[in-house]
Amino acid sequence: MPRTSKRTATFTESLIREMSRVAAQHGAINLAQGFPDWDPPVELMQAAKDAMDAGRHQYAVTWGSSELRNALAAKLTRFMGIPVDAERELVVTCGATEAMMVAIMTVCDPGDKVGLFTPFYENYSADAILTGAIPVHIPLHPPEYKFDPAELRRAFAGGLKAFVLCNPSNPCGRVFTREELLQIAALAEEFDVFVLTDEVYEHIVYAPHRHTYFATLPGMAARTLMCSSLSKTFSITGWRLGYVHAAPSVIAQARKVHDFLTVGAAAPLQHAVVTALNFPASYYDGLVAKYAASRDILLSYLDQTGLGYTKPEGAYFVMVDISPFGYADDVKFAHWMTKEIGVAPVPGSSFFAPGENRYMRLNFAKKPATLHAAGERLLKLKRK
Repeated sequence: MPRTSKRTATFTESLIREMSRVAAQHGAINLAQGFPDWDPPVELMQAAKDAMDAGRHQYAVTWGSSELRNALAAKLTRFMGIPVDAERELVVTCGATEAMMVAIMTVCDPGDKVGLFTPFYENYSADAILTGAIPVHIPLHPPEYKFDPAELRRAFAGGLKAFVLCNPSNPCGRVFTREELLQIAALAEEFDVFVLTDEVYEHIVYAPHRHTYFATLPGMAARTLMCSSLSKTFSITGWRLGYVHAAPSVIAQARKVHDFLTVGAAAPLQHAVVTALNFPASYYDGLVAKYAASRDILLSYLDQTGLGYTKPEGAYFVMVDISPFGYADDVKFAHWMTKEIGVAPVPGSSFFAPGENRYMRLNFAKKPATLHAAGERLLKLKRK
């Protein structure tokens, strides 16, 4: 038999999804995969039912229905403070996962270098490899997860074609300051680099921190491909609705990539989510308040265990230091914890360049009752 491609041997399956399966196997509380355990808003669910009843079952325009793109452009214009052209600057994708793959394939050729902050969401490295690009890792230094400007400059000077920026960051919860983003923007300008942003947690940012859209920085609109989704904002991770926002010349190429990857996102769900995009500002205030309360619940239990962690500034994940347990292999620790403690984490090595085994990631996108139940189990990790 012929062998499979060499590129598939250079990365593993998703440890996040693997830990969800392990959690189900052992009846553990799943704090691994980042999805909420509550339903979307009732108005949104009703809109989906109405779309089905209205016969919205066939292909939409491959780059997104006009009604969705118009609603999305209006929403982005409102929050970003810059005009967004629904006809020329957007392509709707099957989640932000496809959006990032589309972005990398749009700007990179085989052999190009793609810069990634480490820790990084595990898909980014795999996306680069599948594209034939070469990942270049730049460390965010725990526990503050800040970058060293000199290290960042060396990476850009080394010939990057693109740089991936997740803000707010999964997995570490950093919200980059405007000053930090301006440093990245200056390097992108100096070395002529595309910046591919993952901004899916744009509305989950905890005071006093603020989210800055990278494309709104001086000179960055032309070189930014913003990848985002509606999954986290509206609790519809299974609907797989995302998008790329970029300059018209870039989107013209991205639409071709998207077309031949997936043709298009689910038509009835595109129609339905327009309802959510018209929610008032109070919806977003309620969303971040809900997640802030969930964060406080989980962190209160971690405080009782005595384990070190970095308080998230945004998103709904917390990185926890598991080095006191003495495991050389954090994957083995994650399996042990799932089976014996009854709570499933993600091993931190999923997010770092090789050689880092000191951390686990927990998510708090769960009902208070779920977090309290998980917290009681986590107390069994308490250090003497």
